[in-house]
Amino acid sequence: MRLVLTWFINALALFAVPYLMHSVDVTSVGAALIAALILGLVNTLIRPLLLLLTLPVTVLSLGLFIFIVNGFTFWLVAQFVDGFNVTSFWAAVGGALLYSVISWALSSLLLKDADG
Repeated sequence: MRLVLTWFINALALFAVPYLMHSVDVTSVGAALIAALILGLVNTLIRPLLLLLTLPVTVLSLGLFIFIVNGFTFWLVAQFVDGFNVTSFWAAVGGALLYSVISWALSSLLLKDADG
């Protein structure tokens, strides 16, 4: 049940990004749900491989290259999901940053552990 709730929170965060950033467009709730699901899969399966391959550049940039990797995965998902559009790569980097901040904020508000 927690996994489904996290998926809906991420879809809600993705649906909120176009209201704060006009270069990202999500046309429907269904597109947001599909894009959030694929973003979760890409972040689970492909992103660790990308981080491993770009480790030297990430170390040299003191970790800032991770923003580029996150933007690339955000842009990649936008290329495959109809109804989820990003105008440019740099818009994807900003959108990924905004998406992660909104998702984190919603998750910290709505998902509480049993301990506290």
